[in-house]
Amino acid sequence: MSGSCYGHLERCFGGRGGDKLSWHVDLKPHASGDYSIAAVQANSSLEDQAQVLTTSSATYVGVYDGHGGPEASRFIARSLFPFLHKLASEHGGVSSEVIKKAFETIEEEFLRFVRQSWPGRPEIASMGSCCLVGVISSNVLYVANLGDSRAVLGQRVSEKNVNGAVVAERLSTDHNVCAEEIRKEVEALHPDDSGVVVNTRGVWRIKGIIQVSRSIGDFYLKRPEFNQWGPAIPLRRPLMTAEPSIVIRELKKNDLFLIFASDGLWEHLTDETAVEIVSKNPQAGIAKRLVRAALQEAAKKREIRFDDIKKIKKGIRRHFHDDISVVVVFLAHSRDSRSSRVVRQDIYDSTSVPVDISSHNADEADC
Repeated sequence: MSGSCYGHLERCFGGRGGDKLSWHVDLKPHASGDYSIAAVQANSSLEDQAQVLTTSSATYVGVYDGHGGPEASRFIARSLFPFLHKLASEHGGVSSEVIKKAFETIEEEFLRFVRQSWPGRPEIASMGSCCLVGVISSNVLYVANLGDSRAVLGQRVSEKNVNGAVVAERLSTDHNVCAEEIRKEVEALHPDDSGVVVNTRGVWRIKGIIQVSRSIGDFYLKRPEFNQWGPAIPLRRPLMTAEPSIVIRELKKNDLFLIFASDGLWEHLTDETAVEIVSKNPQAGIAKRLVRAALQEAAKKREIRFDDIKKIKKGIRRHFHDDISVVVVFLAHSRDSRSSRVVRQDIYDSTSVPVDISSHNADEADC
């Protein structure tokens, strides 16, 4: 844990640097370490959302990569953590059952919201979101995932050698039918539909429409009542699911940090590259550094300068890269973090990416 965050408050505030579509918080404390968060907007409306909720007993991390529009990811950002924290408190702590119940409830609540909005906004039935959640409680890590956002652990090879190599370990499953394992999983759920996953112009998609197989929302591919929106596809059963894959592990002393990010980051950086960047640079501003590294790679692929990509307007910029959200969580492994941090028993602090970075930064500039 870096105690300098308390002495230098400017490191705890968000900013945008030289990119009007970027936002970051350099470093803030959580229950068992520090974290850094950053995002960049490419779409006309920001479809990514990310947040960190810190309580005296747990740290909650969420990355929600929306598609078809921003409503699903925004709904999750408003609703999931308050309900998950409340549910954990009522059931004596976090568990896989508590997390599954929270995901199930958010899917049901978003369905209710879509039904209410459907008459005036039928397109809302095509909106959905990947949902990646990490919870650290009592030195145990829970990672729950829908879609292809990803959680990666940075782990030192040897506990004894503090200068030893740091390696990457992927903790989540990419629920994307571009992976053969996921294609087989979807095909097994639809044995009577040989065309449930098709290759369109070199890319595998469910019904030629969507790559991810699990999400919140996307009810036009789950519920016959919304099948009027988009391509007419007879639904014998839901084509997608909202049941998360969950990984549980006890954190070890050589587990150094966690990277949670939307696929906008992983399109340009490998797990190993991201872990190397985090392990070899200062903690403050590390999430912003990862976003910058991804943008530099995106610029190289399009054969333009990095400084030029920052000048491209939202919407048009989506042709160069996706929305990107990153949270890096450092692990202090303190058995009693409250004694070293002088944290109140009732601590409850939340940091979220702005609903729309472009509008947020414009408002700041006017102040």
